[in-house]
Amino acid sequence: MSLHKSLRSKGKHTRSRNVLSREERILRLQKEERWTEDRSVFGLPKVKVKFKAPRRRAKEEAEAAPAAEAPAAETTPAAEPDEKGKGRSREKK
Repeated sequence: MSLHKSLRSKGKHTRSRNVLSREERILRLQKEERWTEDRSVFGLPKVKVKFKAPRRRAKEEAEAAPAAEAPAAETTPAAEPDEKGKGRSREKK
């Protein structure tokens, strides 16, 4: 029996969130040195949520794609006539 997608491990559901918890907002404010200990935890200032960086693998594939396409274009065979001699290519489109 398979496991429902909502019950899978938390690691697979990592997404960038729009809203941070109060604790996360305070930690971010402390990193930015905008938080003082005498301040109230209510009415916190807004904190910009930074999105995840694009996947490294996708970036590497994009860089390697132009180099991989050039040799393939040079080795494509010329169109061969079909059995009836009408000059159609045998390659599938």
